[in-house]
Amino acid sequence: MTERFNEKLIEILKTDSRFVDDEGELVKAAVIDRAWKIDRDLVKLLLAEPDIKAKFFDKIEKHWIFNINTFIEYLSDKNFLANSYTRFRNKIGLNIVGKFLRERGEVSLVWPYKDCVLEGGQTKEEEKRKEIFFNEILAQDEIDRLFDPKVLTKWKRYTPNGKQEVTEIKRDEKGTIQENLIIKGNNLLALYTLKTGFRGKVKLIYIDPPYNTGSDSFGYNDNFKHSSWLTFMKNRLEVARELLRESGLIFVQCDDNEAGYIKVLMDEVFNIENYIATMFMQVRYGGKTLSEDSDFQKVIEQGFIYSKNVSLFKPNKDLVEYSLDKFEWKITELEKGDVVEVANRKVEIFKSGQYKIEKISPSENGLKETWATGALARQKGSSGEFLALNLAPRKEKDGLSCLYKVYGIGEDGLGYRYFTGPKKADAKRGKFYSGIPLKTLEEMKSGNKNKEVPIVNFRDFSADFGNCRHEGGVNIKGGKKPELLLEFIISKFSSVGDIVLDYHLGSGSTCAVAHKMGRQYLGIEQLDYGRNDSVARLKKVLGKKVKKDGKLFEEIEYDTSGISKSVNWQGGGDFIYCELMKYNEAFMDKIQATKTSDKLIELWKEIAENSFLNWYVNPEIPQDAINDFIEIGKTENGLEKQKKLLAKLLNKNQLYVNLTEIEDKDFAVSNEDKELNRSFYGEAYSG
Repeated sequence: MTERFNEKLIEILKTDSRFVDDEGELVKAAVIDRAWKIDRDLVKLLLAEPDIKAKFFDKIEKHWIFNINTFIEYLSDKNFLANSYTRFRNKIGLNIVGKFLRERGEVSLVWPYKDCVLEGGQTKEEEKRKEIFFNEILAQDEIDRLFDPKVLTKWKRYTPNGKQEVTEIKRDEKGTIQENLIIKGNNLLALYTLKTGFRGKVKLIYIDPPYNTGSDSFGYNDNFKHSSWLTFMKNRLEVARELLRESGLIFVQCDDNEAGYIKVLMDEVFNIENYIATMFMQVRYGGKTLSEDSDFQKVIEQGFIYSKNVSLFKPNKDLVEYSLDKFEWKITELEKGDVVEVANRKVEIFKSGQYKIEKISPSENGLKETWATGALARQKGSSGEFLALNLAPRKEKDGLSCLYKVYGIGEDGLGYRYFTGPKKADAKRGKFYSGIPLKTLEEMKSGNKNKEVPIVNFRDFSADFGNCRHEGGVNIKGGKKPELLLEFIISKFSSVGDIVLDYHLGSGSTCAVAHKMGRQYLGIEQLDYGRNDSVARLKKVLGKKVKKDGKLFEEIEYDTSGISKSVNWQGGGDFIYCELMKYNEAFMDKIQATKTSDKLIELWKEIAENSFLNWYVNPEIPQDAINDFIEIGKTENGLEKQKKLLAKLLNKNQLYVNLTEIEDKDFAVSNEDKELNRSFYGEAYSG
């Protein structure tokens, strides 16, 4: 009897696709989740079958009341769908790209919360709050709402003429936004906001995320520190991958505290076939920073490089131009009056400093000539064209101290170089040298005038890290990256006009370098660095127009630090700044800023009246609750305890205003912001 009832219940529940996995099996935890929410469609299913209705509903005065506890206890019993728990457990944290581990052959990284979303809200570096982990199966509605594009506000355009209102958002002929953007707000939500306009458009992503060392900005107070960090990273890497072009690349910098974890995680997110290389960077001097209480000194950080599509990935390698100087030579001593064969033609060694060479073109095939000092003359003679070069003595790379030197290329494809004696006295006595390259011209050219030099995966940036503290006129204690490092990465993996993204922007090094190098950039930062933030730095990069004493015209004063000199930076350009529009996040800020318990009580009343509270919170504030709150404030660290209590009231899914709610009067979005959001989102705008 029980088995038939179970079969009937399972059959009915399976008619709702929300309760069935990819293999057609019932996912009872998904049913239980909907039962707790008294899902209308679930209730209708259960009411449709008399036997099921009789078991899980109580009739009270002609009304059928759903007995939630009875229903959930029944589904939770080990005898109902005995293997369902195992199936559901496998779907949480034990699958990759929809396939269970038993179906896959590669190494996988598995941790608690793997299938969760960590919003990761931090308002200041020192503030670390308890996070909610939204499960991808159990809380899909909450996650969808969390990821909805957000309203953008506080728009400003910065130029060398100062701060200006934003009146338009420039786009190219294909409709892609052509603006440098700095967005302030939660970086996960900002990435999903950017996805509407920049999906598949970004060429290079560089991030220097928190290293989870305990001393950086990542410090969530849960029981799985690595799990929290990996969840935090995974959520952001997944959407970042969607922003990349097919030929795009991501460079993630990390130290060895989490390097092993992030490598395997990126293998999963980007696929191991798209792994390019690991860059090893020396970031500090071993001797100068050696700690007496440590046996090992950490001086290396790593950069993990992954492409979106390895078949389309091609870095910008350095080019070395071929020249005859770059090849080995066989040196033969000659006497004055000797005759040598050049391309089956006779070359006479005659008076000092002149060599008769028939039909020779020194610049043939574009090979580079380096003549040092002296005068080169072309003269016509009865026997044909010849070259004469008079040089002062100098030390040659091959060890000969030469008075005279002539380059030539013969018709047989050989390149020739001629030397006079190693000493001036020897030259007067008539000693000469003939040089023949050990490689043919075709070997020298290899089909090109230039040769690509492979990128070496180790570079020493220790001096640059040591000297970058004041670059850009901003100073952040620890973690600041030198402009030379970013120049190296941006030059190798992007070209002028490409889009570069950094969603852990910090002091703005990535965007500052991208601006100086002619790239479009997108920067996201959620921490508050005050006068050392990215906007302050980029304003210095743009420069400002000033009229100096004695000058007729205005000049631009701009940032001259970092790579400015090497790229001939002269200032100019512009960027747009905007913020994710806060709602409950604004109340979070107010909670953190409040200094007294009395002010917190006032804020509590404002929160109860004007914010979105968690569903289980009673918006009414009885006097007993206020009295208890006051008593908590009298205990040790009472103010901090009170702040945590108030923070728990707020619904974390309403930290920012969703774009779909832009017309809601409760959020009071200005007409100017509505127009700019319409311009930014285009077809995605729903206002």
